[in-house]
Amino acid sequence: MKTKKRSGWRRLGRILLYIIGIFLLLFIGLAVYLVVVSRVTPPTIADKRALQLQRTQLDSTCYTLGNNWFRKSNSGLYEMYVEGAPFERGVINGKLSGELIRRQEDVFVAQFSKMVPSTFYLHFLKYFIGWFNRDLPDHVPEEFKEEIYGESFSASPNYDYIGTNYARLMNYHAAHDIGHALQGMMLVGCTSFGTWNDQSADSNLIIGRNFDFYMGDDFAADKMVVFYRPEKGHNFMFVSWGGFTGVVSGMNDKGLTVTINAAKTSVPTAAATPVSLVAREILQYAKNIQEAWDIAKKRKMFVSESFLIGSAEDNKAVIIEKTPEGMDMYTSGKNFITCTNHFQGDSLGSLTSNKLQIRESASEYRYERLTELMKEKGPNTVQKTVSILRDRGGLHNEDIGLGNEKAINQLIAHHSIVFEPKKGMVWVSTAPWQEGQFIAYDLNKIFAMHGLTSDHEVYDSAQNIAADSFLLSKDYLAFNTYRKLRDQIKEGATVDIKALIAANPAYYHTYVLAGDYEYKRKAYAVAKQYYETGLTKVIATKGEEDHIRKQLASCNSKLTANR
Repeated sequence: MKTKKRSGWRRLGRILLYIIGIFLLLFIGLAVYLVVVSRVTPPTIADKRALQLQRTQLDSTCYTLGNNWFRKSNSGLYEMYVEGAPFERGVINGKLSGELIRRQEDVFVAQFSKMVPSTFYLHFLKYFIGWFNRDLPDHVPEEFKEEIYGESFSASPNYDYIGTNYARLMNYHAAHDIGHALQGMMLVGCTSFGTWNDQSADSNLIIGRNFDFYMGDDFAADKMVVFYRPEKGHNFMFVSWGGFTGVVSGMNDKGLTVTINAAKTSVPTAAATPVSLVAREILQYAKNIQEAWDIAKKRKMFVSESFLIGSAEDNKAVIIEKTPEGMDMYTSGKNFITCTNHFQGDSLGSLTSNKLQIRESASEYRYERLTELMKEKGPNTVQKTVSILRDRGGLHNEDIGLGNEKAINQLIAHHSIVFEPKKGMVWVSTAPWQEGQFIAYDLNKIFAMHGLTSDHEVYDSAQNIAADSFLLSKDYLAFNTYRKLRDQIKEGATVDIKALIAANPAYYHTYVLAGDYEYKRKAYAVAKQYYETGLTKVIATKGEEDHIRKQLASCNSKLTANR
């Protein structure tokens, strides 16, 4: 009997080993498959002589390479001019701004590691993103692939474990889309608007936008104002960061502007053209609204986005709304247009997902506040546009706390920008957020330049717009105190909660932080009071209100159980 039992156990052991072996082989096979399919093959370049080019240093922050140049302005903005064929452009861009490309990737990876602290999950995401983007190059125009490839020769050697330089830079162009789609992290909550005819004081088209894409303070530290003279298409400018040749805000020399605003989207199932590269193609090749529409129509995207298109030729602005399945053009029927993070067109505006976005996000509130301010201020000017973009209040000027997502100015902007297309003028904000000076650039003068000297002033200082007086206020100092304490709480430090409250008392999230802090310390009665106070404030989203109510219910339950 014992012999039979031993024999049975041996058979069971062999079966288990067999099953484990099969799963191990499947796992290895899957890993090999992911590694293979996540490889991104760079384009074939017949002539790589551009790689031999070298920049010339004029001073500690100014370089030239042929007619191309790069410098750090005394405004704090980096400025760069690049011309030529695609691969050559990319190489020159990389050689001029290589330090920024490498520093930006350091910041990006460090911030991503904070958001995803698990090393195992980071490696999993590496292969997942590689797998998800395995067909990404098939949806990117050859010209942009060559440019990104040229730029990749200046990328950091420290992240080979993530992928090749080319694969990483290519995937970073889709990072906005993936983060926006997969996590709904609300890293993007942008606001834009335009006025023309009787809604502008001089009847000319004026466009303003806040690019509220937040990946930490370091991410926004090295903003680049880039001027491109491509071999084909129109000359254009855009605001960017090291290693990124897509467009989120820009204007070309025909007076066509493009800005992008994220909308509610479902989880994507396959790679398509990144939003920023669709915007880039429009900027480089469209001179009016119809041409912008035609370019957007031919590109498949894997997230939902609004493109606010301003056109000097048409002297108006429209919104091209696009999802992976559909497309709309929204025209307001008035001489102004406003855009936050929901669709307004006839077909996409009626989507269930869009209606949910309006009900549960901060988008509709910001839209109403924007409309309210435009009506209050009367016929628009560039200065009025800047003051609207800097507005920190709620509806009817209610104090909703500093940093509230329902405010037009959430004090997180990577950049803020104003365009006057017919004049070829652009104003770009300097740090912090949109509170510093707005630096004026005249595209007509810049594209007429031939080279650069170290003492050459690229911007038009006479037309700069002064920094916001908010930077000299006690409220600004208090907000910095709030941010410091908020970050300490996130890091698990012990903080003075009363100091946190005093620093930003009108903001609902102050009380969420305080409540969560005390809840973790099992001070449920104190936490309950903070949650109850939070519910009396203007809360940005339904999800955050649900969190407060859930925590409040938990406090009540625990207090009852402890009686």
